[in-house]
Amino acid sequence: MFSYQRPVAALGVLGLLVLGACGPATLPQGDRIADVDEAQNRAVHRFNLALDRAVVGPTARGYGTIVPDPLREGVDNFAANLSQPSYILNNLLQVRIGQATQNVVRFMINSTIGIGGIFDPATAIGVPAARTDFGQTLHIWGVPEGDFVMLPGFGPSTTRDTVGLIVDMATNPVRQVVPAGDGHYVTGVQLLDLLGDRYEVDDVLDDLIYGSADSYAQLRSLYLQSRRFELGGPTAGLDDAVDDIYADPYIDPY
Repeated sequence: MFSYQRPVAALGVLGLLVLGACGPATLPQGDRIADVDEAQNRAVHRFNLALDRAVVGPTARGYGTIVPDPLREGVDNFAANLSQPSYILNNLLQVRIGQATQNVVRFMINSTIGIGGIFDPATAIGVPAARTDFGQTLHIWGVPEGDFVMLPGFGPSTTRDTVGLIVDMATNPVRQVVPAGDGHYVTGVQLLDLLGDRYEVDDVLDDLIYGSADSYAQLRSLYLQSRRFELGGPTAGLDDAVDDIYADPYIDPY
């Protein structure tokens, strides 16, 4: 049966090669960015806060209280291991062969000795994850970050990272090999992992977001500074708590 995925993927790679001639995109200083849809973004932000207060926050606190730490850590490890093939794919697109090799070795260790990724022996022996995503791939190949965007349920992003999020979700190698009827198990694990992340940053959100006079502007600034620092740009004034929230650019901070 003909599949449109291969020609589309080939065109995507060709496009990246063309963009590659431009080099990495320029990163603005600090948190300056075009926010042309600020009114709409603020409305989405209010929706996200309401969703967090009514559903996500209470569910995360219940999950964190009921589920023991070792079990939550196992879920986190397993979900992280599911992300490794996507990291590897993006490492290759970025022509970062060393990081791709590191992630391959890590995936093999944790998938075997770590019993499918439930445990994380790779980190213990000095093979940490080289996290990346398609948004970073686009940055490396010269695509500018575009406008600021507040996504329903996902939180702050940019035009470039929104495209990256969609591509990562659509092309995740794990979802391509998991039987169609078992895809909901992968989704379930990832949702539990997000609840665990939300539980871990509960106090931080109270201080940085809910305690802010303008939580939208605060969240926009924190996200942009953290993301640009992650991509190799300058930043200032970010503490460890903020870094924890945005260790994964696709973690919902609400």
